[in-house]
Amino acid sequence: MITLLTAFAGLLLLAVLLSSLAHRTILSTAALFLVAGFVLGDGVLGVLSLRPDDELVGTLAELALFAVLFTDGMRVGWTDLRSAWRLPGRALGWGLPLTLLITAAGAHYLIGLGWVESLLIGAILAPTDPVFAAALVGNEKVPPRLRQLLNVESGVNDGLALPFVMVFLAIAAGSHDLHLGDLSLELGLGLLIGVAVPWLAIKLEQTRWFAASTPYEPLNALAIGLLVLALGKATHGNLFLAAFSAGITVATFGERQRASFEHFGELIAELFKLAALLVFGVLITPALLGAVGWQGWLFAILALILARPAAIWLSFLGSGLTAREQAAVAWFGPKGFASVVYALIVLSSGIAASQQVFQLVAVTIVVSILLHSSTDIVVARGFDDERDVPAWFGRARW
Repeated sequence: MITLLTAFAGLLLLAVLLSSLAHRTILSTAALFLVAGFVLGDGVLGVLSLRPDDELVGTLAELALFAVLFTDGMRVGWTDLRSAWRLPGRALGWGLPLTLLITAAGAHYLIGLGWVESLLIGAILAPTDPVFAAALVGNEKVPPRLRQLLNVESGVNDGLALPFVMVFLAIAAGSHDLHLGDLSLELGLGLLIGVAVPWLAIKLEQTRWFAASTPYEPLNALAIGLLVLALGKATHGNLFLAAFSAGITVATFGERQRASFEHFGELIAELFKLAALLVFGVLITPALLGAVGWQGWLFAILALILARPAAIWLSFLGSGLTAREQAAVAWFGPKGFASVVYALIVLSSGIAASQQVFQLVAVTIVVSILLHSSTDIVVARGFDDERDVPAWFGRARW
């Protein structure tokens, strides 16, 4: 534990020192933690040693996904969704299920997995992550509708993919684990807690008896999140659905609480993300990468260059997006943090195909992180009218 904490602290300091450079080049802090975990893990240097069934792995995955879904939900209140739903609605309503199905078909026919396990892989790899397309989303010369589309889609699709992951995982577990009736109760409790707790907390603060002072305002949403987490654990409600719905509820009914927590919450979520990526890297060994065989590597590549692009092309027919915009949306479907945590959950679930599912997802995520985090600035510059500025020139800051 001390060794892991020391490694994380050292990498965090290095990431901070390199963060300005990372915003201007293909360097990625997320890739830094992933690669460092791989190098420090049992498969290479052996400095860090973790097993999938270690309590730390499951706990960190749970807390990290809770924090990320809570902050993701807070980005997409109902007002935001109503005002900017046309293009993200296509990506989420058509693109996400099509990506899931195409990916599942690849796992079934190329790898030979059963349909339930294949659909589970499809659900895990369907969400996208804006962290690995930061230069594209943050570049003001990229059309606003494209940036908004990628932001809203990536903020919502983690939560939308979650029920599919839980259902397919429960079916794969069969009689040895969760029944669908239990799953429905768990999801219902999670939704109830996620809506009721923040709504009541915000309404209480709006009465004449209570008011948060300026220094304590950022802690308001944090307290709501912790209470949702505690009640979810106590009642066995689904923590992830509770987190996502709680974030949406805060964004919908508590604009002030949302604004005061935004920067603070993103820092907390970022810490958990980087820690989970480090642990994920430790669990990926050379033996694992070799065990998937050529079919596994082919699946990973096709999942990135075929599944998402084909789904987006079908989803955006007649949408009015330019060919360049549609190509950017199709390519920037990076498989990131949510897929990492869903893979860790499956690995610790004990289902028969957990190791094979984890291996395929791990290889796909590794390829995605390396490809997408190193091409976001290149594609973003395609929207930049200042073509005479060299790629290495330092003033192109985002």
